[in-house]
Amino acid sequence: MARAVDRFRRAAADRGLSLDIRTFAEGTKTAEAAAQAVGCDVAQIVKSLVFVADGRPVVALTSGANRADPERLAAVIGAEDVRRATPEEAREATGFSIGGTPPFGHPAPLPTLIDRDLLAWELLWAAAGAPDAVFPIHPDGLVQVTGGAVVDLRVET
Repeated sequence: MARAVDRFRRAAADRGLSLDIRTFAEGTKTAEAAAQAVGCDVAQIVKSLVFVADGRPVVALTSGANRADPERLAAVIGAEDVRRATPEEAREATGFSIGGTPPFGHPAPLPTLIDRDLLAWELLWAAAGAPDAVFPIHPDGLVQVTGGAVVDLRVET
């Protein structure tokens, strides 16, 4: 796990970022666990979800309070077929395991969509390469470092 966090830290440094990566023994694998560990609202947690759209991986950065809607994602990117990636596909595309997938620092650039609801917060928390590591980031910094498109992704209830 430490190697994945170190790899992510190097990827951040390559982008000129010095991140405050924090680890929690109780784990931060789910949005709820991460919010409890850092003491924030679950909506401030950035879930890095990997989808396969027409055979290609796409990252959807979604608020911890929301579920990503594959149909909305398909409409936004103009894909015919969108589904959640398997754990193996997600790891192959991002280089990180589920529960610790950071929003950037993947082996190759991936198309990235950012849940508009994340912009409502002054501070967000995202995975830092392992299921017990997170880092704080401002929403504008998340948009800038990922190059992601801000869109409506959540399932309407």
